[in-house]
Formats: sequence, structure tokens, C-alpha cells
Amino acid sequence: MNDKLKNILSTSFIVIVNLVIALGAIAKIAGLKSATEALARNGVGNYVRALGIMEIIFVALFLYKKTFRLGFYLLCCYFGGAIATHLMQPAVPLILIWITTFLRDRTIFLGKQPDYTVRHQ
Repeated sequence: MNDKLKNILSTSFIVIVNLVIALGAIAKIAGLKSATEALARNGVGNYVRALGIMEIIFVALFLYKKTFRLGFYLLCCYFGGAIATHLMQPAVPLILIWITTFLRDRTIFLGKQPDYTVRHQ
């Protein structure tokens, strides 16, 4: 895959992932009925705004290059917990987070890749 296409795909996924998560977070912080009712039915109605604030913080960490890995891990934990407790349908954002991360920094999944280039002196 050439670098230009990789950059376009990576940027597209970054925008999509962060918009999806940020819009959900804003809905929670604003107290929209659709966001609060589902969470209240699952027993976390008192924590809706806190969950929204956490999502915003995690997205910010995910966007910033120096804290990208920490943001990735926190988002995975957050959405993994949401899957485990059936609070929402977080599989789609989680898959998008993984795709974005793979496109942006494969070493998180694959480790350091050896340098096989031949060096001539």
C-alpha cells in the first residue's frame, strides 16, 4: 500500500472514530434522553455525565501523537467494559479504533519489526 493511500485511510478512520465517540460523549454530557435512558436501565444512570467526560478525555489522548498509545488502551478498556456489561453496542467503535490504530502504528499489534534492508558500505 502506498504511503499516500495509507495516510488517507488512516486520517479517514481517525476522523470517523473520533466523531462517533465524541458525539456519543456529547450526548451523554448534554443529558440527551436517548443516551441517558439506556444507561439508566442498566443501572449507571447516575454516572452518565462522568462516562461522557471520560470518553472525551480518552479521545483527546487518542488524538495526540505522544499519548496515542495510552488513549488506545483506555478506549479499548472502556468499550470492552461496555461490551461486558451490555451498556451499549460498542463493538463498531472498538473495531474502528483497532483499524485506526493498526493503520497508524502497527507496532502496537505486531511489535517492533526487524529491519531487513541490506546496508552496503
